[in-house]
Amino acid sequence: MSTKSLYGIFDDDHKLLHAAKAIVAEGVHVRDVFSPFPVHGIDPVIGLKRTRIAITAFIYGCIGLSLALIGIRYFMIVDWPMNIGGKPSYGFLYNLPAFVPVLFEFTVFCACHGMALTYFLRNKTLPGMKARNPFPETTDHHFAMELNSEDNPNHSNEELSALLKRNGVIEVK
Repeated sequence: MSTKSLYGIFDDDHKLLHAAKAIVAEGVHVRDVFSPFPVHGIDPVIGLKRTRIAITAFIYGCIGLSLALIGIRYFMIVDWPMNIGGKPSYGFLYNLPAFVPVLFEFTVFCACHGMALTYFLRNKTLPGMKARNPFPETTDHHFAMELNSEDNPNHSNEELSALLKRNGVIEVK
């Protein structure tokens, strides 16, 4: 048995979603789906688990808030205490309300940059890395569904190809 992957090319996201539902109902495992934009509702159909990436965003935000608090305390109380606009320079809590915007912005800054790096690392899309997308047209106007005979030992490549063709695929590669 060959372990060649089959790719069904679709021209519409609704056709892709309905085909995925029909193919999974036949007991076939869909390895991956490539699309130019998120197709809502396809994740649970093909068996992708809910991502835990929001937890990393929260952690990066907490790190940013902690760094901002430590920095503000050090700069305004320990290193160079100044009386600016009548704000007392002898206590951190007395100055804290004036620095809420700074705390918020640095929290968002760290969360955004941490999430961007996490996204690039997780999806292996750093500069210089080879793209995993098998068809360049799936970044513009087509959708691809990947089926593999290793994941579906009860189905041959011919059966998988026929199943794709029955479900509205415009091309099988």
